[in-house]
Amino acid sequence: MKINKIEGLLAATFSTFDDNKALKLSLVPKIVEKLIADGIKGIFVGGTNGEGLSLSTEERMAVTEAYVAASNKRVLIFTHVGHSSITEARKLAAHAQKVGADAISAVSAFYFKPQSAENLADCMAQIASAAPHLPFYYYHIPSVTGLSVSVIDFLKHAEAKIPNLAGVKYTANTLHEYQDCLNYKNGKFDILFGYDELLLPVLTIGAKAAIGSTYCFAAPMYLQVMELFNQRKIEEAAAAHFECVKMIRALAKYPPIPTQKEILRMTGLDLGGCRLPLVDLNETQCSELEAYLNEISFLIILTMPESF
Repeated sequence: MKINKIEGLLAATFSTFDDNKALKLSLVPKIVEKLIADGIKGIFVGGTNGEGLSLSTEERMAVTEAYVAASNKRVLIFTHVGHSSITEARKLAAHAQKVGADAISAVSAFYFKPQSAENLADCMAQIASAAPHLPFYYYHIPSVTGLSVSVIDFLKHAEAKIPNLAGVKYTANTLHEYQDCLNYKNGKFDILFGYDELLLPVLTIGAKAAIGSTYCFAAPMYLQVMELFNQRKIEEAAAAHFECVKMIRALAKYPPIPTQKEILRMTGLDLGGCRLPLVDLNETQCSELEAYLNEISFLIILTMPESF
């Protein structure tokens, strides 16, 4: 069950659809090979960027199976099993353990929401217990779930209720709480950071690992940031990080998930569009996006991160 604390980057991978928005799992091996070549330590499957909550339980199981098979234990496979139904989440968790995933993670229910940290811990305990041999990571993303309970309070309750609790996927910009979680009980838990645009700031307060969507296509750039930081070349790290931030500005101008899938298409990996309620970029938006990326030389830097 136990895995060592992670150091490096995990990519929150995207959905793969055909023209009819049906799953196209034949693309999964291409994604895995690219991410391994880019230096990724793990892949987060079926989360926000993978449109996991827009897939059926059966589809989510099929996606996990495809990534486990394609990775062949060369990188960690984290399966997101969160669901508004704890029963369905438990099915997904048990399946992930059965087929060989390396860890599971779950967001809180987001319609009927837990009312306290203890209530949240009880819900996560139900899910985690369905895969007792896999490390479990609570997925904290209040901007999506609308749940903003104290993560420290959650850890205090959850450590007694969830034997396989490994840590938290912390996707929020509250860096003071993130640092508090990092240092809880002398760093007992693995706290993985989830905002790509704040990678350098969290490195300065002790982060060692992060999960993010833009690592699917820009991992070499972020790894360069981490390397420069580790070498204490802070000004160079800041300059390299700013190149990433300039790219991320585009994700605020257009819908972020369709935008990133378009960037992937520009770099040679067409994963298809998105399912409703997400809407693909139109031709004008695609042209504007490409013009902006060329203006900031992103596509050039992407192939030559050492040019920072």
